[in-house]
Amino acid sequence: MITCYDIIKTIIRTEKGASLEPERKYFFRVARHATKIDIKRAVEEIYKVKVDDVNTSIMHGKRKRVRQQFGLTPDWKKATVTLKEGQKIEVT
Repeated sequence: MITCYDIIKTIIRTEKGASLEPERKYFFRVARHATKIDIKRAVEEIYKVKVDDVNTSIMHGKRKRVRQQFGLTPDWKKATVTLKEGQKIEVT
C-alpha cells in the first residue's frame, strides 16, 4: 500500500523557494507516478494544512561525466504547492 510518505519524498529548500514563501508556495520532490490529487492529499495529511493548488513538472536529469564516460542523473518530478490563505508550513 502506498502511503503519503511514499508520494512526498522531500521539501526543496532553495533561494527561489524561500522568496515564494510569502506567496504561500512550497516546492516538493515527489514520486514520478503521483498525481496532483495524490500530492494534495499527502501534503494535507503530513503538514496539517489546506492546499489550494498543485502544479507539477518533470525535471530532466543532468548530463554528468565520470572520467571518460558520460551518464545521466535520473529524471524526477517537482510539485509546486500553493496553500490557502492563512496557512503556513513550518520549515526548520
